[in-house]
Amino acid sequence: MKTKRQVYLDYSASTPVDPRVLEAMMPYFSEVYGNPTSAHRYGRAAERAIEDARETVAAILNCQPAEIIFTSGGSESDNLAIRGAAWRARMHNAPARLITSPVEHSAVTNTMRQMSQLMGFESVVLPVDRYGLVNTFAFREACEQGGAIASIIYANNELGSVNDLPALAAVARSSGILFHTDAVQAGGQLTLDVEQLGVDMLSLSAHKFYGPKGVGILYLRKGVELAPTLTGGSHEHGRRAGTHNTPFIIGLARALELAHQENAERLAHFQQMRDRLVSGVLSRVPGAQLSGHPDKRLPSHASFIFAGIDANALLIHLDMNGIAASSGSACKTGNPEPSEILLAVGYTAEQAKSGLRLSVGAHTTQEDINYTVDVLVNAVEKLSLLNREGLS
Repeated sequence: MKTKRQVYLDYSASTPVDPRVLEAMMPYFSEVYGNPTSAHRYGRAAERAIEDARETVAAILNCQPAEIIFTSGGSESDNLAIRGAAWRARMHNAPARLITSPVEHSAVTNTMRQMSQLMGFESVVLPVDRYGLVNTFAFREACEQGGAIASIIYANNELGSVNDLPALAAVARSSGILFHTDAVQAGGQLTLDVEQLGVDMLSLSAHKFYGPKGVGILYLRKGVELAPTLTGGSHEHGRRAGTHNTPFIIGLARALELAHQENAERLAHFQQMRDRLVSGVLSRVPGAQLSGHPDKRLPSHASFIFAGIDANALLIHLDMNGIAASSGSACKTGNPEPSEILLAVGYTAEQAKSGLRLSVGAHTTQEDINYTVDVLVNAVEKLSLLNREGLS
């Protein structure tokens, strides 16, 4: 029996660990295993490794090592930034307003919602354009009314669109509002130079750039105070409790280092594969539309609307043919709900159920793209036929 071709096009969800990253991590599972807070030689060895990793990350972000906080991933980093800044503002009787957009990752959206519903913070959700980008003028108007923190995503996980962070951060700073960005999707692809971006806080997660799952960072600009959201020991200078995950921290630093060193080569490959995919889908799949900004988008990211097609049914067809992809439409008990992000940018509920995300990576080949387009053409044709027969 012939084995189906296996094509992974869900790199925006997670990437495989680079063998060089795994190699760097291995000694810290069984050789350098001391608790980094311990005073003995085992602890000191682990602490040195963590501080070396911190310096590596800081050099890439163009910041001081003390401005890097290691966390369990992007979600914890987002939570620490938003809750920590908001609680600190409340402690000092500062304005309890939180500013965000409707197209954030759920780690930001749900945190803002909870802060508003349970803790009495005012949450301001800004409008976005049809690409999911925040309007600078609307953002300025919101900031002029004061606030504790503004959190705007760098690159959207579903649409791939990239916000103009330097412009937005400058607006927030002029109003005295802390500016945070969820840069999880941007890691390994877009600049992370925090001086160039102008941000006060920035979240990253290692598994988006060929590092391990379960580890991330929060960049925290010097002088910015946060109330810790995870209490316990005084790790990370009292800003985040919990024993350091030494091997994963080493893995994050090595993965980010490789992504930085190989950036030009990787991006050229991503863009070539993505453009081939977009061109193939738009030219061969009837009714297909590219969602997100056509130019201001992640090099690895392609997202589409297939009018009249249930994206979850399409995912099943792709999976049966060995292709891994993603949809923003949540399927619960067979009743798919439209993507909140696609609704926010103006698509109808029916269109928002038909969104498909395909993201390329380091291992994607031209043959993978050709095969995927062929399968998509066939799958959309079959599903369209079923829809027509169901209506007749």
